[in-house]
Amino acid sequence: MKAEYIEKIYAGWLAKIIGIRLGAPIEGWYYENIKKIFGEIHNYPVDYKRFAADDDSNGPLFFLRALEDGAGGLDLTPQAVAEALLNYAPFEHGFFWWGGYGVSTEHTAYLNLRSGIPAPRSGSIEQNGYMVAEQIGGQIFIDSWGLVCPGNPDLAAKYAKMAASVTHDGNGIYGGIFVAACISYAFEETNIRKIIEKGLSYIPRDCEYTRVVRAVMDFHTKNPGNWRDCFQYIYKNFGYDKYPGNCHIIPNIAVMILALLYGENDFDNTLNICNMCGWDTDCNVGNIATIMGVVCGLDAIDPVKWRKPINDFLACSSVVGSLNIMDIPYGAAYIAKLAWRIAGEELPEPWQSIINQRIDSCHFEFPGSTHAIEVRKNSGPINANLINTDESSASGSRSLKIHAMPMSPSERVFIYKRTYLYPHDFDDSRYDPSFSPLVYPGQTIHGSFFIPDYGNDCIVRMYVQNGTTGEIVEGEGLSTTKGQWKNLSFRIPFIENGLIDEIGFAVDIIKPGGLVCFIDDFYFDGQPEYSLDFSQAKVETWRGIRREISQFTKLKGLSFLEDGMLHLVCSDFGEMYTGHYDWSDYTATFTLTPKTGHEHFVNVRVQGGIRSYAAGFWGQKLCLMKNENGYRILGEIDFSWEPNQSYTIKVKAHGNRLIVWVDGRELIDYIDQHRPYLTGGIGLSVRGGSRCGYQKIVVGR
Repeated sequence: MKAEYIEKIYAGWLAKIIGIRLGAPIEGWYYENIKKIFGEIHNYPVDYKRFAADDDSNGPLFFLRALEDGAGGLDLTPQAVAEALLNYAPFEHGFFWWGGYGVSTEHTAYLNLRSGIPAPRSGSIEQNGYMVAEQIGGQIFIDSWGLVCPGNPDLAAKYAKMAASVTHDGNGIYGGIFVAACISYAFEETNIRKIIEKGLSYIPRDCEYTRVVRAVMDFHTKNPGNWRDCFQYIYKNFGYDKYPGNCHIIPNIAVMILALLYGENDFDNTLNICNMCGWDTDCNVGNIATIMGVVCGLDAIDPVKWRKPINDFLACSSVVGSLNIMDIPYGAAYIAKLAWRIAGEELPEPWQSIINQRIDSCHFEFPGSTHAIEVRKNSGPINANLINTDESSASGSRSLKIHAMPMSPSERVFIYKRTYLYPHDFDDSRYDPSFSPLVYPGQTIHGSFFIPDYGNDCIVRMYVQNGTTGEIVEGEGLSTTKGQWKNLSFRIPFIENGLIDEIGFAVDIIKPGGLVCFIDDFYFDGQPEYSLDFSQAKVETWRGIRREISQFTKLKGLSFLEDGMLHLVCSDFGEMYTGHYDWSDYTATFTLTPKTGHEHFVNVRVQGGIRSYAAGFWGQKLCLMKNENGYRILGEIDFSWEPNQSYTIKVKAHGNRLIVWVDGRELIDYIDQHRPYLTGGIGLSVRGGSRCGYQKIVVGR
């Protein structure tokens, strides 16, 4: 494996997000309307505050986790990808388009899987028919399978076939294979025609997908001058009216090939041409952007036009809220980690240390990366620039340089990262994101800070912001020494109902003038120690329609605040989660009041919708259960409980051992020796049409 693959993975993943954001505002538009309204598109059509979650980025990131979660590991199977879909996608909301059974291909396959139909039958023509099976989703979620197999299109094609078959079949699978193979081959080849030919070599020569790709290639050979002539040819011969369904794969691959050929290896031209063609723009531009990002590299991606508006930020809408606030370097690092594991090799330094020790840190080793860092000051607007640089670094070879001016001695600059987001942070709720905080009271934040010889003296301290009150909670101030890196840390104290929505560096200016500083190795660690009192909880409203309980993501069910409690109700089952996906050993204490029904639970080590432990009341028993795409009982004991009576359930998770107490009595002690879940957040769950009220949660050691 070549070390330069790591940067190309980042370039490809970054380009994917750029392409999605470029195409999203005009998704579903036709060429004529785009031309009339925009004339030509050379930039993002909409300037979002933050671009909310999109299915085109959700799928590639979370389906890839099948390589770690699945029983087969790196020997990928369709069922492993199917279980990743069930684990990370909320039930019929967010994540992707829930258009109805038999209308949305992914929705259809998801319900098939939920009903016990295994993959790949879940997405097959045999099960769902040609129309449903051959829609566009077979290729739009597939980019990561090419990125995780750099320079190995054989394996990329194999993985893509497995992944696409969960939801698609026929040309839907061929599209996934083609795109993944093209991305993988682009790590070694820059000639677009050769890349396309390589992709075609993995799918049948006589399929419709191949026929249309070759038709567009032939048209380009004979008419290389004007892409609009080619689009008219596509529109006439391969338009939406020629294929069934809401968004068939064939018309969209036709315009993708058009853009790749007429773009002539120019990153901007290729993306803009594809966007101008219309149809499923965010999907099409996202796919070709990944190919072009790998082909052209970071140098071809304009830092002002394309990168600055994104600022390395990515929102997702999985059911794991702490994975929904993500930066693009994390996604690239995660893909690189798996890529080297697949190859059976060790990553080169500094990547080996970064990825294995703190993969979600702000390390700035990718050229141009910012890790979604922001800058503000305590009074009025600020003029600040963020510059990724190799001028100096605390570790590795790069850091982030911040230049802000003008400043006075009374002003404080905050250099920070958001660790929780609210509805007002977005212009819309595209694909319904919900969030759990990344950082919690009890944990420690770390960072390195540097003032160059030409900078002004200042005092720096680490801080967090309590989103519940707006209060700044800060560590001890440290006077800087020019030319020397300072390592800072701050353990967040216990905060009753504390919601940490921002962490960073608070810089106090000593002398008038501008601030020039560098930051590096910015991360958090440690165990949480915090509480949630639901009498103080809040409801967050998105677009006046969707209402979510603050800090929670929901798999399924009805949740609301009433009588000082969070109530969770279901017709069959309901679950909701909070906490961080990477918590390891902790104790969680839940105060709850069963209301109706007979199945009332709390969850620990939550890794998603089909991966967690649950403890609670089932009939007249206390049970400890494990969810492995269906709950099974690990331990149980007779326990007489009454509705409308309050109980305290405490669960200690330490290694593979789980201990359950009720009202101070230790009742179950179990050691899980079969693929135990060793990390995960916390949750609440009900089954069998039950309703339960939850008063409080306390998390600690």
